[in-house]
Amino acid sequence: MTVTFQLDGQEFMALNGGPLFKFTEAISFVANCVTQEEVDELWEKLSEGGEKGRCGWLKDKYGVSWQIVPAALGEMMQDPAFGGTEKSERVMMALLQMDKIEIKGLKQASECS
Repeated sequence: MTVTFQLDGQEFMALNGGPLFKFTEAISFVANCVTQEEVDELWEKLSEGGEKGRCGWLKDKYGVSWQIVPAALGEMMQDPAFGGTEKSERVMMALLQMDKIEIKGLKQASECS
């Protein structure tokens, strides 16, 4: 009825609740990626047989929700040296237009004046 597993050193436990309980977005995983290539690879592999969504969100073939996020996004949104809220708002507006997150598009949005 239960299984334990590790992802990147983090231990998880899953419980078989039976067919009455379906996967929902209430439980999801975030994959932080260093490069665009890593974003691209995880996006394609995890969405295969599932469905792609907005802002880096997808559901895998089992119905589990994932958000595939470049680490640069967090840096752009939180680093005060990055330029404050005006740049953060531009980055967020660019993000809201994306399905798979594109680092180049985020950087371009951050550089606009």
